[in-house]
Amino acid sequence: MISILLADDEHLIRGAMAALLSLEDDLTVAGQAATGAEAIAMARALRPDVALLDLQLPDTDGVSVAQQIQPICRTVIVTSHGLPGHLKRALSAGVRGFLSKTVSADILATVVRTVHTGGRYVDPQLAAEAISVGDSPLTARETDVLALAATGAPIDDIARRASLSPGTVRNYLSSAAGKMNAANRHEAARIAQGFGWI
Repeated sequence: MISILLADDEHLIRGAMAALLSLEDDLTVAGQAATGAEAIAMARALRPDVALLDLQLPDTDGVSVAQQIQPICRTVIVTSHGLPGHLKRALSAGVRGFLSKTVSADILATVVRTVHTGGRYVDPQLAAEAISVGDSPLTARETDVLALAATGAPIDDIARRASLSPGTVRNYLSSAAGKMNAANRHEAARIAQGFGWI
C-alpha cells in the first residue's frame, strides 16, 4: 500500500480527494492536514510515502512544507493557482509533481504511483506556459522587496522589514519596474504576481 498525506485548507476538496484516493486498492490516506504546521507534524509522525500539498496553505505555502518533509516522503503540489513561477520554484525545491485541482481522480492516482516509484509529473499545460514565459528577470533581493511592495507597504516600512535603507529599496524597486517594463512598483508587483514570481 502507498500511504498518502493530504494537506489542503479547503475541507471539501481535501475530503473529496481522500474519498477518491481511498477507492484505489493500492492507496491509503494516512492523514489529513489543514495547515502547513499540521502537515509537517503529521509527516514526521506518520511517515507517509507521498504528500499531496496545496500550494496556498493558511500559515505557509506548500513548497515550503515540501522542503521540510522531503527527507521523509516524496511531495506533489496540487493547486488551483498554478503559475509558471510557482512551478519553477516547486521543481527547484525538489517537488516531484505539480498538477491542477482540475485533474481527474484517475490522473491523481496515477501521479501518486508515479511519484512513489521515483518518477515525476508536471501538468503539461503549465509546463508549456513555464517554458514560454522563461525565468524571472528579478534578482533574489528585487523579488523580496517587490513582494513587500505588493502588500502596499510604504518605502520606509519595506526598508525596515527588509533591513535596508529607503534609498536602496527605491533602487531595487526601480530596477524591478524597469525589468518588467512597468510604470511603477505597483504595476511591477502585479506583473510579477501574474507570473508567480512573487
